[in-house]
Amino acid sequence: MSAFVIDAFEFSRSNGHRDGVTPVAEMSRLNKECTDQSGEIAWSVDGATSKHGYPQLTVAVSGTVQLICQRCLTPFSYEIDSSTVLMLGADDANADEIEEVVDDESIDVIVGSRTCDIRDLLEDEALLALPQAPKHEVCPDTSLLETLKTDKPSPFAGLKNRVGGPLSKE
Repeated sequence: MSAFVIDAFEFSRSNGHRDGVTPVAEMSRLNKECTDQSGEIAWSVDGATSKHGYPQLTVAVSGTVQLICQRCLTPFSYEIDSSTVLMLGADDANADEIEEVVDDESIDVIVGSRTCDIRDLLEDEALLALPQAPKHEVCPDTSLLETLKTDKPSPFAGLKNRVGGPLSKE
């Protein structure tokens, strides 16, 4: 069995802990979203039992990835720093029951596994931490955007000043 494969229920019951660093290049789904495969993701997984008595995992990821700014189309560094609590159900029906009991939008309930590959959970968390439309706070070079702007008047500008037409109130 791989060092990344755990019995999620036993890991939670025994308050297990794993942490490490994984190169972005080894996270196939994440690196498809990035401009290159540089960078690393530091991660941790902690097992526990919730106050309701359900097994749970806390999955945390942090690191820097390279994304493309959707505004200026240049690469930039994006800091990932995310953590989530996953409660574990034995099956779909049990997971639905737990969601009703817990009734907390900040906690996700998933079906646990006795052969859970935590690499999938870690990569999921990193992907969910990415913005839908990545962009710089302030784009460093706006010359490309400036070339798209023109001084050509809007075709509606002439209608605005028109008097006596069908849209006029006179």
